[in-house]
Amino acid sequence: SKAYNKKKKETWGVCIFIVAIDLDEMTFTFTELLKSINISVCTFFQFLKEVDVNMDTVSTKVDSTVSRLKKKYDVLLALYHKFERTCGLIYLEQPSSEISAELSSVLVLKNYWITFLLAKGKVLQVEDDLVISFQLLLCVLDYFIKLSPPAMLKEPYKSAVTAVTVNGSARTPRRGQNRSTRTSKQIDTDTKVIEVLCKEHDCNLDEVKNVYFTSFIPFLNSLGVVASNGLPEVEVLSKQYDELYRNNKDIDARLFLDHDETLQPDVIAGSQLERTPIKSNPDEELNLILPQTPVRAAMNNIQQLMMILNSATDKPSDTLIVYFNNCTVNPKDSILRRVETLGHIFKKKFAEAVGQGCAEIGSQVTSRYKLGVRLYYRVMESMLKSEEERLSVQNFSKLLNDNIFHTSLLACAVEVVMATYGRNASQSDGTSAETDLSFPWILSVFDLKAFDFYKVIESFIKAEPSLTREMIKHLERCEHRIMESLAWQSGSPLFDLIKQSKEREGQADQPEPTSSLNLPLQHNHTAADLYLSPVRSPKKKASGPSPSATPTPDGQPAPNPQTQKPQKSTSLSLFYKKVYLLAYLRLRTLFYRLLSEHPDLEPLIWTLFQHTLQNEYELMRDRHLDQIMMCSMYGICKVKNVDLRFKIIVSAYKELLNTNQETFKRVLIREEQYDSIIVFYNLVFMQKLKTNILQYASNRPPTLSPIPHIPRSPYQFSNSPRRVPAGNNIYISPLKSPYKFSDGFQSPTKMTPRSRILVSIGESFGTSEKFQKINQMVGSSDCQLKRSAEVSPAPKPLKRLRFDIEGQDEADG
Repeated sequence: SKAYNKKKKETWGVCIFIVAIDLDEMTFTFTELLKSINISVCTFFQFLKEVDVNMDTVSTKVDSTVSRLKKKYDVLLALYHKFERTCGLIYLEQPSSEISAELSSVLVLKNYWITFLLAKGKVLQVEDDLVISFQLLLCVLDYFIKLSPPAMLKEPYKSAVTAVTVNGSARTPRRGQNRSTRTSKQIDTDTKVIEVLCKEHDCNLDEVKNVYFTSFIPFLNSLGVVASNGLPEVEVLSKQYDELYRNNKDIDARLFLDHDETLQPDVIAGSQLERTPIKSNPDEELNLILPQTPVRAAMNNIQQLMMILNSATDKPSDTLIVYFNNCTVNPKDSILRRVETLGHIFKKKFAEAVGQGCAEIGSQVTSRYKLGVRLYYRVMESMLKSEEERLSVQNFSKLLNDNIFHTSLLACAVEVVMATYGRNASQSDGTSAETDLSFPWILSVFDLKAFDFYKVIESFIKAEPSLTREMIKHLERCEHRIMESLAWQSGSPLFDLIKQSKEREGQADQPEPTSSLNLPLQHNHTAADLYLSPVRSPKKKASGPSPSATPTPDGQPAPNPQTQKPQKSTSLSLFYKKVYLLAYLRLRTLFYRLLSEHPDLEPLIWTLFQHTLQNEYELMRDRHLDQIMMCSMYGICKVKNVDLRFKIIVSAYKELLNTNQETFKRVLIREEQYDSIIVFYNLVFMQKLKTNILQYASNRPPTLSPIPHIPRSPYQFSNSPRRVPAGNNIYISPLKSPYKFSDGFQSPTKMTPRSRILVSIGESFGTSEKFQKINQMVGSSDCQLKRSAEVSPAPKPLKRLRFDIEGQDEADG
């Protein structure tokens, strides 16, 4: 049948693609492959996913190639939609008849887009950088707008071009003058159009000018292909782009212009981009809260960061200087030196990572680091104020002279800036391209251990109330990655702490006793506690030193000279509690996908999983939390005669958020030797835990580990309507964010009367009592999350930091 032959052809295509990548024999481009099997990018990726039912089918090499292609496609698709809409706002659809045919809208679009694609390919080696790509697109638009007859343009572009023309710099020297003369003249006065473009798109003018003068102008000069009217020759550009695309063997982005089928987004399977609906009636704008497009979201995030840091300075504030002067050893000089040294290292490593093709954006890199430094000083000041209130002291000599604390705090600030600028911030599968500058790249740049970086994250979030939802989610994801694997790498301070803890206890390995699992994760520990731990006693009161204690220079009670035992490490204890919580939530999510019919198995699997983390923690060295989780699940099912194969486990695992196929395809077996999770289970996990696993088959299984207490986070950022419990069909929806907020932060006042209250009720209401009843139910809905699968057959992990702070800190959220 026709459908059978089509499927056969597609299967051949996917197989050829997999083999070609594995053998480094790509003799065709990705677009040519899609064309030959008549399939779209999104459908192809979806089909590849289906083919990969067996964990050995697709290599991690193919995974990372696909990940790169997906990112490139997502960025191009977002930019093309933005480009089309923007051109609609700039150009009249039917300009007067005096406009020549060469400037018809179709040709204009083609010329602009191909110029942009060529510039992007030549200027940017980091092709998935949405922000710099968009800034480059604005440069291309600026260049062409200034060469367009004003009769073609809508306002405010028409006035901007007319103003430039009056100045006589752009349009008069068009003929008979070489490009370099013209561009150097333009540099003096021609920022009117770019200013309008930046204002319209909430884009940072200085950054766009920087891209314009350091990258775009040199690119234009290198082309040397200009007709007498100043427009580049479209055929010549297309030929140059063709060469570039064939070298890359990837996507022919010229096909966006033809709305080619291979590049159409697939609503179900494809890229999860929210597309802005096209408005038929401009008057409707008031009543429409538009979804954010990727470009708009990126611009908004950057704008919010700028707002936070607008008033901040590049140097320590007067308040910080007072704190520095109060120290027994003044840390000011070492802090300034460190900031400067790490700045040089950051710029050098950034240039190495992105290659010389991006060297022109060097000043952007400098400005990003500067923003990081501002945020670092701002958060440091906020932290010290909190510590002063908490401890009633002003001398923080020990903390402020701690190199690791400062390096971690600065790394965290720079990471927030990098993520805000969208450097792979949307990346969820954990695979990394060679030029991937997202976390944990910053750790290698600053030569920082993941476990040390982890200690600052929670205090950082509390100290900076203006962080956006995206920034907090990003830092939470960094914390999770550290707990899953990064902190467990060889050379991590974590293993030394566990060893010390074991010696202190003088008994079996007990990094954190199980008895504390079902207690709330209460703690008032700040970064200061964690960086100076285990020197300080965990038993001190959070409110400050006891009156009888003699404060040390850091405002801490002096250790009791009679105490001989090494003190318990606060940072280790808290880390383990958080790891247990993360581990249980992950297990629960996977469990309900696979074993909801066997609820009795969940406590058994959790007990084995928790026992392994506590007593056989060496199994985590250079491995991943999820590897231990999957093996625990498989082991208990095996011993309880429940048919659950690894193939099924990994298929479900792939569907979870923030997972990476490498986790089950490439597991450490022994030194430098990796294999699939099945081999790891047979050769390592089962050998180590055989006796323990067999106990679950007997009538007297091991004592069950308590389920970790699941706290409510003070940082609740709900994406979707939240159900009010108690069996009522009532949902609370989050406040929708406005489409633009050029003049300030989001607030309900920005919303229209129609969109502020949206009520959908399935019955008629006779009296006001029913509304009062709803209020009552909503008000009393702060209950524990249920441990059942009632709400959804496949609950997703709760994506927020869980600090469960009681009392005064509760209000921080």
